[in-house]
Amino acid sequence: MDKSDPRLLRGKPVQQAILAEVKEALAHETREHPAGRLVSISIGNNPEVAVYIRNQKRVAEHVGLPFDDQFWPADLTQEQTKARLVAMNDDPSILGVILQRPVPDHLHVRSLQSAIHPLKDVEGMNPASIGNLVYNETALAPCTAAASVELIKATGLDLNGLEVVMIGHSAIVGKPAAFMLMSEGATVTVCHHMTRSVAAHSRRADAVLVAVGIPGFLKADMVKPGAAVIDIGINQVDDGQGRTKIVGDGDTESLIEVASWVTPVPGGVGLVTSAILMRNALAALRRQRSAGWI
Repeated sequence: MDKSDPRLLRGKPVQQAILAEVKEALAHETREHPAGRLVSISIGNNPEVAVYIRNQKRVAEHVGLPFDDQFWPADLTQEQTKARLVAMNDDPSILGVILQRPVPDHLHVRSLQSAIHPLKDVEGMNPASIGNLVYNETALAPCTAAASVELIKATGLDLNGLEVVMIGHSAIVGKPAAFMLMSEGATVTVCHHMTRSVAAHSRRADAVLVAVGIPGFLKADMVKPGAAVIDIGINQVDDGQGRTKIVGDGDTESLIEVASWVTPVPGGVGLVTSAILMRNALAALRRQRSAGWI
């Protein structure tokens, strides 16, 4: 596959555009009063999340936000962890909290996400943040879902009446993405493991989003010519030479021969996700000031 193929819908230009807007807005917002810091919390030894933390720190520094990466011990109880998070809600020096996943098995991640106040929930993972999407309130939406929507917009397709199929209905990606697309005027069908024929739905879609955690699930014969494919999947597979490589949920090699746009993995949704995190931080800053918190 030619990496310069124009049909590859790369995340870098979209990421850079969002970060430039956020950086400019933050410079204005913090001219007289500096912003608080973003706090990243990793519980236990999670080497697999190290790359995410580095990327988040890099983009935070780029837009001018302090970034504090904290590593908490794995033997913290649910109550201890929750108490630490709740204390951060009352700390005016903290702009937003990022809870890295996975967390140790004895911790209930949804309960921990609920402990982060919605105004400091820059990841958009608090149930209240996700629930707000039903009412078209998308300022603090889940970052990956919002990144997927931004990439569809980057194609230039008009979302009003656009036929979209979302394959995957997770609480943090599939469902939020579907609600966000509906708020933009799209007609959305959500497919999942109980859907009788995913291909029957995806073949009629103008845009297909896939987030199922199955390498190469979406094939060329499952999309119509000219469609946009937003591949949200991140999977580690053997490259046949004893090494691992990252691939998406779509068979990019075949899809690119049919679709007009296909997001690469890596280099697609993930890059935009980090920019959305900064945009959410800007929204959190404005909302906290409006609420008189800072």
